[in-house]
Amino acid sequence: MSTFTLHDLELRVRERAQASGESSYTRKLLDRGVAHCAKKLGEEAVETALAAVVEDRERLIGEAADLLYHLLVVLEARSVRLAEVEAALAGRVGQSGLEEKAARKPV
Repeated sequence: MSTFTLHDLELRVRERAQASGESSYTRKLLDRGVAHCAKKLGEEAVETALAAVVEDRERLIGEAADLLYHLLVVLEARSVRLAEVEAALAGRVGQSGLEEKAARKPV
């Protein structure tokens, strides 16, 4: 099993965000703006969901990796750190998912 973590990926995304668009796919995505990054995230979410239903295990793993990468790109585009997302998750630990969802303010 690899010791590579989401924090390692977040650091890699942050580093690649500083590179040129000619050498970094991450920088290219960020240069196209948050809306483009969010669109790519949505595409990967759909591909992951489809892989979960109809594809093999390895395909699901690959699509999930793509989804996590694109999520971290969107977070980078909005200057949100993974630790902030983890803190939000930690704040939910003391309640059930149903209670947490019911407590959310409507958007």
